Amino acid sequence: MKLKLPERRRFIRVETPLRVTVISGGEVNEVVTKNVSPVGLRFEIGRELKETENIKMDLYLPIHHDPIHLEAKIIWQNKVSLEDNAPYDIGAEIVEIDDETKNIFLKYLCDLLYSVTYTART
Repeated sequence: MKLKLPERRRFIRVETPLRVTVISGGEVNEVVTKNVSPVGLRFEIGRELKETENIKMDLYLPIHHDPIHLEAKIIWQNKVSLEDNAPYDIGAEIVEIDDETKNIFLKYLCDLLYSVTYTART
């Protein structure tokens, strides 16, 4: 019998593929989000990131012509598989976001939430 654990997340995640530019350790990588919440995002990247370093990110929304500039810290990362060249699955928490575009980002998330059906885990 499979036990259902209570939901520990503070915010709902929305599965949406958004283009992101990640700037970390002098390297720039283009990635696509797996899911997004008001406080963080999940994505795959082809290299390990330093968990102690904040990373700069440009998030591109389909409803806005300029990117959303933000800074995030790595909360967790796991290699997707045991293969040598396997990408890393990353969970990043937003620590700073440009005030001018914060409301655009949050409105985009709200619009996505109203357009999908969410089933809470119990």
